[in-house]
Amino acid sequence: MPPRPAGRVFQYISPSRKPPPSPLPEIPAGGDALASDADADSVYLIVTAAPTPSAMESALSASAVPLSAPLLDLVLRRFRFAHGDPLRALSLLSLAVDRCGVTPSPFALDTALYVLGRARRFSHMWDLVHSYHRLCPDAITPRTAMVVLGRVAKICSVRETVSSFRRLLRLFRRREGSESAGLFNALLRTLCQEKSMSDARNVYHAHKYEFQVNRQTFNILLSGWKSSEDAEAFFAEMRELGISPDLVTYNSLIDCHCKNRGVEKAYSLLDEMRASEIAPDVITYTSLIGGLGLIGQPDKARDLLKEMRELGCHPDVAAYNATIRNFVIAKRLGDAFALMDEMASKGLMPNATTYNLFFRCYYWAFDIGSSWLLYERMRSESCFPNTQSCMFIIRLCHRHGKVAEALELWGDMVKNGFGSFTLVSDVLFDLLCDEGKLEEAERCFHQLTDLGQKPSSVSFRRIKILMQLAKLEESVARLTEKMAQFVRLPAEDCQRVHHTAEIRPHNGDGDQADNRNLAYD
Repeated sequence: MPPRPAGRVFQYISPSRKPPPSPLPEIPAGGDALASDADADSVYLIVTAAPTPSAMESALSASAVPLSAPLLDLVLRRFRFAHGDPLRALSLLSLAVDRCGVTPSPFALDTALYVLGRARRFSHMWDLVHSYHRLCPDAITPRTAMVVLGRVAKICSVRETVSSFRRLLRLFRRREGSESAGLFNALLRTLCQEKSMSDARNVYHAHKYEFQVNRQTFNILLSGWKSSEDAEAFFAEMRELGISPDLVTYNSLIDCHCKNRGVEKAYSLLDEMRASEIAPDVITYTSLIGGLGLIGQPDKARDLLKEMRELGCHPDVAAYNATIRNFVIAKRLGDAFALMDEMASKGLMPNATTYNLFFRCYYWAFDIGSSWLLYERMRSESCFPNTQSCMFIIRLCHRHGKVAEALELWGDMVKNGFGSFTLVSDVLFDLLCDEGKLEEAERCFHQLTDLGQKPSSVSFRRIKILMQLAKLEESVARLTEKMAQFVRLPAEDCQRVHHTAEIRPHNGDGDQADNRNLAYD
């Protein structure tokens, strides 16, 4: 029997019914430096708009954009933050390796694994891990393991997460013990972030004799406890093992005590740090500022900013945000705005988190006027709101019936690419439907789908029903055709699309079938 041929790392097979596409552009010398945002946008649009894998390959060949490792990083970053189709991202990755000989960077690999795991494509995710491990055994790092474990823990149980850890551990069996310890730390960090601290504690006690624990292990276990007693127990075990605490350890303990309003205990730990010649940093003081705010002492927290400067530790934006938050909670907005002006005078520009503190206050006060003025000020400083701030603004617009402001916010989001299009669009469509703005709703719906975002089924059905009542059959057909790109619609909706297409005058493009379902599965 002839030997079985070795499989390629990324198998990409083009359909044989058509002639082979023209060769993809070769990477010129020094081509790694030629990756730009414009090229990344062009490639991302080609990949997301191609109806079939062969069409994607042909379009990339015609674009004359050479695929390279830096370009893959930029394109996969767009897949992650735009919630693009992970199978299209995997097809692009396989095409770049098989046809262009591009070696993906660790960032590209981790990003591809992230988007596959987020979409619950675990079989594709594991295939990619094993294929890349066969190509380069040292390419699977603890960071890669953390990405895989994080996606598994997000969906599956703790037992399945530990099973995945064992599966990854077999890939590290020929490495040194420090690598296995790093993988164990990655498991604990994943459980702390995606599950609970109790789960991380139980897994630690069940496996702590199999691996060599170190200071990083305890720093992970101390980083998220709500109960100061549990944190103190790990701190005591750390000292019993002869592991000396460092700055990260003390910062975790101080933060835990401050969140439990144990400011006096936090200050005693601060004195212990100084006695051990460990200088507190800005994170230490930021935790203390937050704790002082919880016990109702915002003025003392503001004085702590001055003390920081006297000790040579200059406050950063996070420290100012913590102090501003204390005044916002105390309903002292004048002092809060004064601190924000002080930030700017120190060369620290307020960020989206700073403004979000005020948006939250205005939202619960139902103050659309102040919220919109603050948004205009924010926009004038080229600072765009985060998703939560966008939701505060759009909900206030919905509550007060401010269609113009809502459409202006949506236009800024589409233009500048900030916020969550899916979440904001749900509220925006509710507002437009309530006000009978079907033309604007259709335009925003098309903008959303053109960005590769899937509208919610509830919003689609509401807009469709109102358009049917208004006898806007062509608009209904256009929306249904757009929605069919993301979900399988009932047969009656598909028949309506085909019926509308038949009665339209043909312009010679009738031979191009409406075959938009991708063969990526």
